[in-house]
Amino acid sequence: MRGTKLFTLALFSAAFLSFTPANKKLIVIDAGHGGNDMGANRNGIYEKDVVLNIGKEIQKLNNAQDKYEVILTRDNDTYSQLAERTALINKLNPEIVISLHMNSSPHAESPEEGSEIYTQNTEDSKKLADKISKKFNVQKIEEKNLHILRESKVPTVLMELGFINNTKAREYMTSEKGQKEIAQKFVEIFNEY
Repeated sequence: MRGTKLFTLALFSAAFLSFTPANKKLIVIDAGHGGNDMGANRNGIYEKDVVLNIGKEIQKLNNAQDKYEVILTRDNDTYSQLAERTALINKLNPEIVISLHMNSSPHAESPEEGSEIYTQNTEDSKKLADKISKKFNVQKIEEKNLHILRESKVPTVLMELGFINNTKAREYMTSEKGQKEIAQKFVEIFNEY
């Protein structure tokens, strides 16, 4: 089964690349979790759904651009192993990878609202984090030994967009306006990259 999934991912990436204009560079957006891996949740709102919606919005807003092609590691509510995601990323060899997540704290209502970024131990990953931090209210940038950061061979960051158990942050990240504004900031970052 695992081999079949990797084959399917490889087939998808080969087919996709055959339709990608040669002059466009690739950016991968990894919407964290998926399928029966819900991620953080609060009041029936699941991290997996919110980050997927934001990832799709980034892809949609970016479509009008000439510089980059945005590819999602998942475009529906499916789960793939981290090893499968990083295998796809490394096969596609994009310019950058941004893995989207939502944070949660042990409190019922988190006093924290802001975002956090985790980086690889590379200058390019840290530069990408710095560009993102200038667009968002980033509370913390920290190097971390996470699978997607460790195994991706291109500049990669993992971004916790905000705390799902902070009412204000959750309402913003789940609103159409908030998701469009978040996506627009990423597209602006791509244009500056």
